[in-house]
Amino acid sequence: MMPWWALGVLIVGANFALWGVIGICRAAGGLAGRVAGHLRRHGGDPPARPVSLTVDDVAVLIPAHNEALVIEDSLMAILDLVPRKNVHVVSDGSTDATLEIVRGVGVPAITTRSNVGKAGALQEAIQRFKLLERFKVVMLLDADTRVQPGYFAAALPMFDDPQVVAVAGCVKSARDRSLSLTGNVLVGHRQRIYAIGQRALKFGQTWQRLNATHILPCFASMYRAEVLPRIEMNPPGLAIEDFNMTFEVYQKRLGKVGFTLSAVAVTQDPDNLRDYVRQTRRWALGLWQTVRRHPPRANLFTAMLTLLLLELVTASMVFLLLPALLLVLAIPDLDPAALAWPGFAEVHTFVAAHVNLRAACLGLVATDYSLTCVAAALERRPRLLLFGLFFPILRVIDAAITLYAVPQAWFAASTGRWQSPARRGADRAVTGAQAPGLPGAGGQRIAAERSKVGAGLAAPTFDGTSDVQAS
Repeated sequence: MMPWWALGVLIVGANFALWGVIGICRAAGGLAGRVAGHLRRHGGDPPARPVSLTVDDVAVLIPAHNEALVIEDSLMAILDLVPRKNVHVVSDGSTDATLEIVRGVGVPAITTRSNVGKAGALQEAIQRFKLLERFKVVMLLDADTRVQPGYFAAALPMFDDPQVVAVAGCVKSARDRSLSLTGNVLVGHRQRIYAIGQRALKFGQTWQRLNATHILPCFASMYRAEVLPRIEMNPPGLAIEDFNMTFEVYQKRLGKVGFTLSAVAVTQDPDNLRDYVRQTRRWALGLWQTVRRHPPRANLFTAMLTLLLLELVTASMVFLLLPALLLVLAIPDLDPAALAWPGFAEVHTFVAAHVNLRAACLGLVATDYSLTCVAAALERRPRLLLFGLFFPILRVIDAAITLYAVPQAWFAASTGRWQSPARRGADRAVTGAQAPGLPGAGGQRIAAERSKVGAGLAAPTFDGTSDVQAS
């Protein structure tokens, strides 16, 4: 008989435990370093440090496909942090007003001739904007992502370590929309994944002494310009670029990845089941396609990835079987006559010999809910405790998508073309701000930006790139 805690281990996993402990070591080392630095400052002049990169050294590149409802807010957020001339947008075959909005704000913008996919649009834009020649760092920023104040102050110093070639930001879900119960459950589920995953996995995985993370998500990530030519950004057959670019960093031994919880960006997660399934499937497919493309090697990254994938598959199989498991164990308690059904007694006997209903509920359902309690405390979101009652259902859906994507990755190629989830404009009743384009601070801000464009203060054009337009 399997004890409940063994099922709990399957849900939490040795991977989380291992990197969680490493993350604690990293946090302890950081605290010791800050204490030592404080003592040095009070005991004499500190040693000279290399000059850090500044926002003037950072090119911001935003790929967009039909993002008219959100891109204006994203541009306003990033323009508060970096010079206008550093921000660049590539519209990948958009059929809405995305390009017109970008040009109205007054940042350099281009459009692809067709929907070539996010990776293809990024690759084309880097060349046409000549970003690698003009900047030391390139930030890849999703069109629905709002970079928060303090992002660059926290992230750029990580490049002071010459071994760090890329830096990941800390993602949080936007809270600027009024959502239905379904929307709250879906977004809450993502909030829990971000809260636990970034603290228990990514923080430990990106410790410079043991550095091996499986993804540098491109919602708001930065790369040294000098390493991008060595990364194959748009190989054929992949659904997404994030996993592949991260694998390339490690498998080609280009350097290490940095990550800090203090570099925060807010993104808009799907608020309906159709978009959630579509996006999750795209992510899962992209992971397994990238695993197929990069053969294993004798290094820490491959060892970390192997453990991660084994636990991902195992946990997915357990959760996929969970509804049937609970049903088989519970039916005799509800209807003792069920044991007389043809074949049911044999199935129940087999299942009950390995696990009972109490162990299944404690090990799977209760353990999963304990993660929700931790996330609610970390994010100071007590509402997650209510929505968390529905999270096991989403974990079953996630498990089905994960296992479905495995054979798909080997037998089906992707074009890389994308379709963003349905976007929602910010609900100013939630945020307490005025809607963009309407009277109030937000509308006045955008109107001021557009008046600068009309007055000839838009971003400059670039030699040899006559297709780059600012207005």
